[in-house]
Amino acid sequence: MRRDDPYAALRIKEFNVFLLVRFLLVFGWSMQFIVIEWQVYSITKDPLSLGIIGLMEIIPAFTMALFAGHIVDQREKRNLLAVCTAAFSLISLGLFLLTTQNVVENWSVDAVLYAIYGLVFFGGFLRSFFGPTIFSLVALLVPKNIYHNAAIWSTSTWKSAAVSGALFGGFFISWIGVDKTLCVVFILVILSFIILFQIQRKPVLNKKIGEPMKESLQAGVKFVIQNKAILGVLTLDMVAVLFGGTVAILSVFAQDVLKIGPSGFGVLNASISLGSILTMFITTYIPINKKTGKKMLISVFVFGLSIIAFG
Repeated sequence: MRRDDPYAALRIKEFNVFLLVRFLLVFGWSMQFIVIEWQVYSITKDPLSLGIIGLMEIIPAFTMALFAGHIVDQREKRNLLAVCTAAFSLISLGLFLLTTQNVVENWSVDAVLYAIYGLVFFGGFLRSFFGPTIFSLVALLVPKNIYHNAAIWSTSTWKSAAVSGALFGGFFISWIGVDKTLCVVFILVILSFIILFQIQRKPVLNKKIGEPMKESLQAGVKFVIQNKAILGVLTLDMVAVLFGGTVAILSVFAQDVLKIGPSGFGVLNASISLGSILTMFITTYIPINKKTGKKMLISVFVFGLSIIAFG
């Protein structure tokens, strides 16, 4: 298999199945995200409720990140992804039920909100497992010499699904309503769960199976601290994400400022991932091989200016 073949990874059947599964999951997750943001702000008209949603997702995702990585290293990846997908389907089903007419009419607003917050919290917990599981599985599906090609296709699939999921999420809210849109998400997740089993179980290649979690976590933290470049990049990325999360209040802008409805809200959300796709294509033809740190600092600075301009 030629290293320079741009379609090398796509010639592997199981990798194609993986791409389809990832597209369906990210597409559904993107739809679900904007639908919940739209619905919560629609019933509360309180920007703080959107902040709480973000907090409910980031707390478990952040606190479980190191532990999740250790657990993923010790487990068979296909089955672990199947478990995460099954749990995700339960979240989607729960959110769908919470937006049905019967619940909306018979439950108090606070009860619905607290239930949504609880499911979002559970979703944040799952996200800490999804990421490392997916990246680990890719490496087991393709030969090492074409891993870079597979990573490009995997990232492109993720970004494409994020853009289209956000767009269709907004259009679906206008077309069939919030509850039916979440039902579509549930169906997509179930479909991805079924398709996933076309991938065979893969061997666990970790040579340190059975290593105590404490030792594994200490080794990981020590590695990051000793590598100043990695520590600096992680810190910079964390600060940029924490203080630049305008996506959390886009529903406020869509409903109260721009008054563009759910379709426009979907376009706003999709534009973020669309920008990432354009940057990915630019860096493909203009590689960032020199002065990487300086270019990253400039990018974060421009990112900050764009946030200020948007506000």
